[in-house]
Amino acid sequence: MAKTDPHRLKLSQLRALVAIADQGSFSDAALHLELSQSAVSHAIATLEDELGVQLLNRGRQGAVLTPVGEQITQEARQVMRSLYSLCHKADEAKGLQTGEVRIAAFRSVATHILPEVIRQFRQQYPGVTIAIDEKSHYETVESDLRQGRADVGFTYLPTRDEFEQWELLRDRYIILLPPSAQRVSPFTWEDLAAYPLILTPGDDGDRQYLDRLLHRWGQQLQPAYVVREDSTILSMVERGLGATIMAALAAEPIPAELGVAELPQPLERIIGVIVLRDALLPPPVYAFLERLRAVGLGAQTAQTTPGLAAKNS
Repeated sequence: MAKTDPHRLKLSQLRALVAIADQGSFSDAALHLELSQSAVSHAIATLEDELGVQLLNRGRQGAVLTPVGEQITQEARQVMRSLYSLCHKADEAKGLQTGEVRIAAFRSVATHILPEVIRQFRQQYPGVTIAIDEKSHYETVESDLRQGRADVGFTYLPTRDEFEQWELLRDRYIILLPPSAQRVSPFTWEDLAAYPLILTPGDDGDRQYLDRLLHRWGQQLQPAYVVREDSTILSMVERGLGATIMAALAAEPIPAELGVAELPQPLERIIGVIVLRDALLPPPVYAFLERLRAVGLGAQTAQTTPGLAAKNS
């Protein structure tokens, strides 16, 4: 039997093999690779033909690696790691050793989401500067991208078609009650009306977004206090001056004394990442976006933040 010719093997074949091993089936691997299932099947068939061995057992339960398939998949993973390392070295040579990533975001994203992303990014690209400009209104974020003052923005989705966008997470709104409040479940609009409301001003981006959501349910908020800073609102609720409605992420860390209730109708804000469509971004910005995706935040839902989990347990 003739020896296998390594020059006849293709990266697409190895990529398909690793994807099937990770995803468990040809169909799921095809979705992961954004290819047709027939293309993935052809890649594996030609790879097995080139190697002269069976790599996978096909069945109703999916695709399972044979013993030799396990060994070859390990080697394929090493090849892919070497390929990524090669690309990384090329990226560094193209300008990723220095540069700047300019980010426009509102406070809760800057406080609770960005630090971990930046930590990992700086480990890989220590020479790149990160500049964060905190905004009180999502429209200001979008304006900064439009005017070239920021490269990456965090805003509410959906937004205008002039931006490329993807969903980062969903953050639900909650009611925060003073320590003396009686715990009621389920909480009604009439229950909420019994408390003076402490809210951000009408020109605040999150307040406007919340008002639009409430309008769909025929509700209109009449605050007794108008306060711009979330931390001040939480302090006022803690001292028994009233209740507030706030996005869960913005409320963290929630003072232990406060009560937490769900809204009568579930409401959430959809936080997304945007860049200006068709913009020619510098290499550090693309690298930052890749790191943001790799952290695994995409399409998460802020159902229970750490403080809420403790309060609801």
